[in-house]
Amino acid sequence: MEILPDGGNLNLCLTCGACASGCPAAGLEGMDPRKFLRMAALGLDEEIAKTNWVWFCSQCQRCTYVCPMNIDIAGLVFEARQLTPREERPKGILGSCDMALRNESCSAMGASPEDFQFVVEDVVEEVRETQPGWEELQAPVNKQGAKYFVSQNSREPVTEPDEMIPLWKILHLAGVDWTYATTGWGGENYCMFLADDENWKKIAKTSLDSARDLGAQVYLNTECGHSTFSIWKGQQKFNIETDLEIAPMVMRYAKWIREGRLNPSSDWNKDLQIKFTVQDPCQQVRKSFKDPLADDLRFVVKKIVGEENFIDMTPNKCNNFCCGGGGGFLQSGFPEARYEYGRLKFNQIKATKATYVVTPCHNCHAQIHDLNEHYDGGYQTVHLWTMLALSLGALGENEREYLGDDLKEVWLPGEPGTPDPFAKK
Repeated sequence: MEILPDGGNLNLCLTCGACASGCPAAGLEGMDPRKFLRMAALGLDEEIAKTNWVWFCSQCQRCTYVCPMNIDIAGLVFEARQLTPREERPKGILGSCDMALRNESCSAMGASPEDFQFVVEDVVEEVRETQPGWEELQAPVNKQGAKYFVSQNSREPVTEPDEMIPLWKILHLAGVDWTYATTGWGGENYCMFLADDENWKKIAKTSLDSARDLGAQVYLNTECGHSTFSIWKGQQKFNIETDLEIAPMVMRYAKWIREGRLNPSSDWNKDLQIKFTVQDPCQQVRKSFKDPLADDLRFVVKKIVGEENFIDMTPNKCNNFCCGGGGGFLQSGFPEARYEYGRLKFNQIKATKATYVVTPCHNCHAQIHDLNEHYDGGYQTVHLWTMLALSLGALGENEREYLGDDLKEVWLPGEPGTPDPFAKK
């Protein structure tokens, strides 16, 4: 009760099993949320500390969502992770947390402030020189007084720099006044997954303070679920003082489309009729911004691919299943358990018969991409920014890493039939 005063009354549990019935982690190591909750209620802390299941649980909160008594089982799992001495917790999560603490970037991949700025400036300069029409493209760093502070997951600047370009183009076409920073730009927080409250707070505060020091009004999270949640929830959990609005990228895409600042077209898909579905990131939907974000996600995707070419998963939105990419599972060192966890999501995707899964979250993207390769799914996993840029006629040839052969040459900039992204609508 002291640990979880708002959702920790174990005496409320009806032992109904609703939590276990919809949990992708149920059955792994013979454990499920109902068993875990009973063990906690009975005080079997030592037994809980011996099981790896607390690292298999992604803390997606679907158990709480369906619980008739609203018991915060995921919160208990977070606390149970702390039963393991810090140095004995999964090395992948531990290493990513500690790496972020070694530099002011807060990058879990160790990219320094200097390296990040060099990569951004180098890539944007190459776009200006090689892509006609984008001579004025900006990717500002440490711009004082910009309205939006934008976070960036380290995967792009470290391993996939061309994947940053579509987002820059979208922000440019929408006329957004934005900036990165050299301090606190890293859009990830593995200390949260490590159940290391002290350092979860430290990383979140460093990033929020960086945005404040630049005079930003909005902290705009990149397409990354746990980055969004770690800042949004971290600010509340640790009472970090800030006047910043903490916003997810997906809802801003929808806002700019509704305002006419972005004008995507689905005409490219009228004849192709390629089918798309979307993954609802648990961290952005069920755990934070709820169905309004899920609705905006569908609004954007339908504008991009055509309403008739969108097929929803069942269940969906706040009731959707976690894919297994969250909670640090990707770096916990239990790949076989992670694939088994993801089988439910894989079957959901296959049931839609969609060719593409749009994932506005890095961990979802990595897991669903892995599931496709592991189970030979035959689908493609793609960032939302990729499809939005394509629908604007702005997606360059070298910005199509995750597209299949069916879309590699569709609406290439400057080609006949491709709309002019700069034309007034």
